[in-house]
Amino acid sequence: MRLLLDTHIWIWSLTDPARIKPKVRAALTHRNAELWLSSISVWEALVLIRKGRLRVKDSDASRWIGEALKRSPLREAPLTHAIAIESELLEVDYWDPADRFIAATTRVLDATLVTADERLISARTLKVLPN
Repeated sequence: MRLLLDTHIWIWSLTDPARIKPKVRAALTHRNAELWLSSISVWEALVLIRKGRLRVKDSDASRWIGEALKRSPLREAPLTHAIAIESELLEVDYWDPADRFIAATTRVLDATLVTADERLISARTLKVLPN
């Protein structure tokens, strides 16, 4: 199963794994799970660190992100032209740009989004594994 981690799920898996529900943890560790992370999530984490909304032990945010990516068995979901186009085709009222790109990535990859974001969970056009 192809699973795209929402930014907060990725961060929680690194900093506070107890926030990941058992059903989600089982899916993430299943032998057939293919875990993906959007490039937008890396950017979003860097912004959160810069704004002080995410505190990390390493004072160098880029180094922390680099180490986190090395520790995680994740495939990179790059931002592509197809994802940019899909982000504008999504039929939603309003989401922030990061959410739009993550949702579009989910659709382009034909993946299931792992998230705790109620707006994304309630989106009828996405396959979602709610946390």
